[in-house]
Amino acid sequence: MRWLKFTAAGKTSWGIVENDQVVAVDGDPLSEWQRSSRTYPLGDVKIELPLIPRTFYCVGLNYLKHLKEAADKRGEVPAVPDRPEIGYRAQNALIAHDEDVVIPSFATDKIHYEGELVVVIGKKVKHLTEANAMDCVFGYTIGNDVSERSWQKADRSLWRSKNADTFKPMGPWIETKANLARMETVVRVNGKETNRFYTNDMIFGVVPFLVELTRYFTLWPGDVIWMGTDGASPDIKHGDVVEIDITGVGTLRNRFVREGQ
Repeated sequence: MRWLKFTAAGKTSWGIVENDQVVAVDGDPLSEWQRSSRTYPLGDVKIELPLIPRTFYCVGLNYLKHLKEAADKRGEVPAVPDRPEIGYRAQNALIAHDEDVVIPSFATDKIHYEGELVVVIGKKVKHLTEANAMDCVFGYTIGNDVSERSWQKADRSLWRSKNADTFKPMGPWIETKANLARMETVVRVNGKETNRFYTNDMIFGVVPFLVELTRYFTLWPGDVIWMGTDGASPDIKHGDVVEIDITGVGTLRNRFVREGQ
């Protein structure tokens, strides 16, 4: 099932995408809901953020190629992690499908994308095991972990390099039936393919992260976990449009604009 948060006729609600139509629902898919009689052409609605997460988790270096490229740029030997590690991102950075990523006027040209699978949690859980970890997964969406690399190098944290306003596009919807084993992530800039990798070819997959996370934290419905990326990004400039496609999930598209241009 494909769940969409959308605005139509001045009202924002949840809906189910069926072919090129959106069937509005009353209620919330993470609690109780029922189908309504209201339907809209998908092309006529404003796609909103799928949700605002209670906690916004984000995996760092979780693909070998990305890990090696990052180490090469620093002139270091890549250190493959021996256990799942995770960080956080800021809700203020979230924007929806087809909304603009705004590059601050004083940022450098080192603006990069990272196409990521996003895991959406569907119920309250703690102390998961490998056997039951996937039971808490409601579905998947797509994230673009935008970075300003000069800030990332200059700071001791990622407070501005990854969390500036609009630096975290997410969407367009939540797909509950996608198959991890068959997923491929493809990134295009202005229609030209710039990156392609098997989405599930992670150093640590979804299950190990869920198990590790819930040793310490309670996961709640609506929490999200961004699972990292592979490969490298070109420098993104004013006017570029980045599309991230994940098999069975959909396509997240956002234009990049420099403030003041």
